[in-house]
Amino acid sequence: MNILILSAGTRNKIVQYFVKTLNEQGKVIATDMSNLAPAIYDADKFYIVPKMTDPTYLDVILKICKEENISGVLSLIDPELSLLAKNKDKFNEIGTTVIGSSYDLCELSLDKFKMFEWLTNHGYNCAKSYMDKEKFYEDVINENITYPVFVKPTRGSASIAISKVYDKETVELLFAHDEGLMIQEFLNGQEIGADVYIDMISGEIISIFTKKKLKMRAGETDKAVSFKDEKLFDLIKKFVSEAGYRGQIDIDIFEINGEYYISEVNPRFGGGYPHAYESGCNHMKFIANNLEGKVNEVHIGEYESGVYMMKYNELCIKSFEVEE
Repeated sequence: MNILILSAGTRNKIVQYFVKTLNEQGKVIATDMSNLAPAIYDADKFYIVPKMTDPTYLDVILKICKEENISGVLSLIDPELSLLAKNKDKFNEIGTTVIGSSYDLCELSLDKFKMFEWLTNHGYNCAKSYMDKEKFYEDVINENITYPVFVKPTRGSASIAISKVYDKETVELLFAHDEGLMIQEFLNGQEIGADVYIDMISGEIISIFTKKKLKMRAGETDKAVSFKDEKLFDLIKKFVSEAGYRGQIDIDIFEINGEYYISEVNPRFGGGYPHAYESGCNHMKFIANNLEGKVNEVHIGEYESGVYMMKYNELCIKSFEVEE
């Protein structure tokens, strides 16, 4: 069994965990568009590939899958998830399984306003969101929402280009300079991350790991502590089953006065997943089992509460010529 990890970037731990899980029973291949992506050097083999937007990109990835006899392929960045899902039949034809959710769900997760509409229509607590700033101003006057709020790209990831805004003048300035922006309510509560695995064969939720985020850095969890709450587990089960996700997903949630609000969903490994793995939630093994045609048993909440994760920087040192 060989697994291909696309856009590996700085996700060294994810690559390492796959290598450890396969335990020489298969190869882990990684790709990136830069040879300065440190995670590729933790793989058994790597390829430098074009940008995802390059018209030849998909053909390059399919060629790698054929040449390396890849059993399963996944990406670690949001924009690429839809590309894989949209072309899953092409991968199936060469014996490669796309590890992830459907195209529609990848697109829904990427579009924050559409996700807000879906959550609202299905009765879930979530942050009020607006594409129409005039409707937002009206709700401010009617005291349905207050500053500060977030102004962010409707389709975006990694907390890029997000602004915390305290007045109408700043909203106007941001909307005048960028298209595709939305306004989102600032949820003032405890931020929570959930790492969830849904069996790709049975569709059953196999594993849920939840953590309270204690400190964030560049849009990712820097420090966190594990905890368990059956009420939260039940909410995640209901939401994930109703939406229909498959494989690995990462959910951002807020707890405010004892109520949980779903914020965002990333249908991939999140930056805080190593906390789950090191606490005993080996989702790489679940993926390997599915690729072998095995249905996984349920392991929800099989970890200890009060386990802290603290990220720190590491180095990768290489000598080579870098192309400009």
